[in-house]
Amino acid sequence: MLGYGVLAGPIYVGVSLAQALTRDGFELSKHSWSLLANGDLGWIQITNFVIAGITTMAAAVGLRRALNQQLASRLIAAYGASLVGAGIFRADPAQGFPSGTPETMPISWHGSLHLVIGGVGFVCLIAACFVLANRFSREGRRKLAWFSIVTGIVFLAAFAGIASGSHGPTTLAFVAAVVLVWAWLATVCIHFYRTLADAAA
Repeated sequence: MLGYGVLAGPIYVGVSLAQALTRDGFELSKHSWSLLANGDLGWIQITNFVIAGITTMAAAVGLRRALNQQLASRLIAAYGASLVGAGIFRADPAQGFPSGTPETMPISWHGSLHLVIGGVGFVCLIAACFVLANRFSREGRRKLAWFSIVTGIVFLAAFAGIASGSHGPTTLAFVAAVVLVWAWLATVCIHFYRTLADAAA
């Protein structure tokens, strides 16, 4: 199950970037990846959200088995569930994407749910970073502890920036933070997989 935590990030980031670089009218420095769920090809990003969410929840099950305390695994499972929810309740078209969309649009009920569910999931993910940082620190694993702290802080700052409505460098910084947090999850899953393997040997 922990292997899903290694696969989830590369699949999600790879599919999102492929669309961001090829879909008409999409600008990486302006548009959030959630907007890719709109248009004729929107089903690709919707599927991407759902698959990323399911694989993240599977990884959380593996973490629950590997951890003595359950809080971190529950927080990561909640993040996975939020990804599924973000796919089901898609973001509204906005900022000229898909092509022909006005810069500003009324927020629909599903667009509102997308924002709320996504925000809750991000908060859970940030909290998981700090919970595991505390665990790693107590175990004397300083590199993993610092990686978790830095990831939590960077993602929190990027999330705050994107939530404020900023674009340009802020949007690109959020993309970088998303890549970082997936790398963190993969690292955590690999660590606990090796720990379990060593214990079984």
